[in-house]
Amino acid sequence: MTVPETPASGGPEIALAIVGVGKIARDQHLPSIAADPRFRLAATVSRSGGAEGIENHPDLDALLRGRPDIAALSLCQPPQVRFEAARAAILAGRHVMLEKPPGQTVAEVQALAALAAAQGVTLFATWHSRHAAGVAPARDWLAAHPPRRVRITWREDVREWHPGQTWIWQAGGLGVFDPGVNALSILTAILPAPARLTSADLHVPENCETPIACDLTLAGSGGLEIEARFDFRWEGPPAWDIEVETDAGPLRLSKGGAELFIGGAAQAVAAPGEYPDLYRRFGALIDAGVSDVDLAPLVLVADAFLLGRRIPAAPFHE
Repeated sequence: MTVPETPASGGPEIALAIVGVGKIARDQHLPSIAADPRFRLAATVSRSGGAEGIENHPDLDALLRGRPDIAALSLCQPPQVRFEAARAAILAGRHVMLEKPPGQTVAEVQALAALAAAQGVTLFATWHSRHAAGVAPARDWLAAHPPRRVRITWREDVREWHPGQTWIWQAGGLGVFDPGVNALSILTAILPAPARLTSADLHVPENCETPIACDLTLAGSGGLEIEARFDFRWEGPPAWDIEVETDAGPLRLSKGGAELFIGGAAQAVAAPGEYPDLYRRFGALIDAGVSDVDLAPLVLVADAFLLGRRIPAAPFHE
């Protein structure tokens, strides 16, 4: 999988609505839309009141009935309820952007992709971490310097980064894979060839349905070995690091891909920001009349649940 480049988009202003105005929408989507001249936030769908000064609808059906002028929707609800919302929007002829993960199952997203193609609308399954500043240069460097070993460390305090988000512990909520899939989205973007999951240990709290930590092993071409450790229980500074060994020296992506080091030296990288770049790409996809639905990161998560050994962990209480 290559990191998608984002061509310049033009054309008329696109009226857009956000469905689900939670933390990620407020922290990332709202400011990115406000800064993008291509999109105009025309409405929201939210039980919490939406965004200040913006028309809010109590449910998606009300929006679709009442605002035929809104051409695109950005779906930011938990993955457990996203399929029906996306399906309704696509059937209503609207372009759809999906927050990550794009769905609670692989089959759901495949069905949405087929439906979008049949309806002639754009579906964009986003992986925001692929748009971090260091990811594209890391991909390009590794294309010329094949990786031999990869070690991923993705750890954070769930109480700080996902406060009150009980859905994450329910079936379909992914648990620690909610942030961990960001690492897998980068991995599948920078590797010159695909890798496959070979084993997984899933540490599941006794009172939860999804893991709070996991250990993954993957294998790639040419004897490539990959180890990943995701942990939601970490109480220190977060770590979102990918370290790659090559015959030409080490490569490291830090801070979720924002920083790139090659041979221990920091590399100059620049990017417009992950979420601003997502909206630039969404506009370009709409202009081109195409979709972008890559499931490689979600497939690895699904394989982890298929292969994983479930190891009991202490109950989790926020």
